[in-house]
Amino acid sequence: MSATDTDVASAPNKPSPAPVRARAPAALRALWPLVIIAMLAGGYAWYDQRRATMSLRREVAQRLTVADAAAAQSRERDSDLANGLRDAQAKLALIESRIAEFQSQQSALEALYRDLAPSRDALALSEVEQILVLAGQQLSLAGNVHAALAGLQVADAKLARLDRPQLGPLRRALARDMERLKAVPYVDVSGISIKLDQAIDAIDGLPLAKDERVPPPSTASTSHADDPRWLRFLRDVWHDLRSVVRIEVSDRPAAPLVTPEQSFFLRENLRLRLLSARLALLARDDRSFKADLSAARDWLTRYFDPQNRQVRAMLATLAQLASTAMPGTMPDLAASLDAVRALNAAGERSDRVPASGR
Repeated sequence: MSATDTDVASAPNKPSPAPVRARAPAALRALWPLVIIAMLAGGYAWYDQRRATMSLRREVAQRLTVADAAAAQSRERDSDLANGLRDAQAKLALIESRIAEFQSQQSALEALYRDLAPSRDALALSEVEQILVLAGQQLSLAGNVHAALAGLQVADAKLARLDRPQLGPLRRALARDMERLKAVPYVDVSGISIKLDQAIDAIDGLPLAKDERVPPPSTASTSHADDPRWLRFLRDVWHDLRSVVRIEVSDRPAAPLVTPEQSFFLRENLRLRLLSARLALLARDDRSFKADLSAARDWLTRYFDPQNRQVRAMLATLAQLASTAMPGTMPDLAASLDAVRALNAAGERSDRVPASGR
């Protein structure tokens, strides 16, 4: 006995399924149109979905193709950009290395320049010192006060352009020296030297006193053309006899007789006296200058013709030169030189201190 039979036997009260099987074919037949319609609808829906899916796939494929092409171009551009960036980075690194090298060289050159080349203040102080040395030489050797004063003014102008507080003592020393030079009386050394040179050149043309000629007596210019010939003859003879001997009264002593050799040495000694006066002028030796001029004037008055125009002009020139007031002791520029040298020494010490610190 099977399990089915056992279940049926054990359940006598359950209704029989025969009527249900009888009704099933009718219900199925009624459902077949719905199933067919559902199948058709499902097929259409599947077809439509498939078509939409295929269209979507094609569109997606096209877009993927375009995206791939764009991605390929982008990758190519990125590759080019990467290559260009690498080249630029390499060039930039090279430039940076060269800039660093140039900067190190510039730093080394600046350090070397600072060690070797003096600063602007040091150059100005060196120039001022040279100007003061030249001005001192002009004072001591030539006595040229104007040149020395001009040099001090130039030095003060240079210091004024620097406008440094530490230059105040030097500028005050320069101001004091300039005031001292302005107080020195002016002596036209060049003009006096020119006059002495002209006098020296004119010595050879001066006539000596022994060569003085007495002017002939003035005769009346009356005409005697109507007188007889014998009377004119006697008058000419008388005139010649009168000119043989002439007497002149003079309050001057007799001129010394000078031989030609002595006249040569006289002129040379007079020339040496005037040259000595010129040297005394350049040396600002007032006593020697006036002594030489006085001796030259005495020789001119004693040995040369005082009535000659050239002799009188030279005597007047020597008298004018002897009246020139010579300055006393020339001022020196030691204070200004000491001040500028002290500033130079201080600058050198300040330059050595940073150099030893490095």
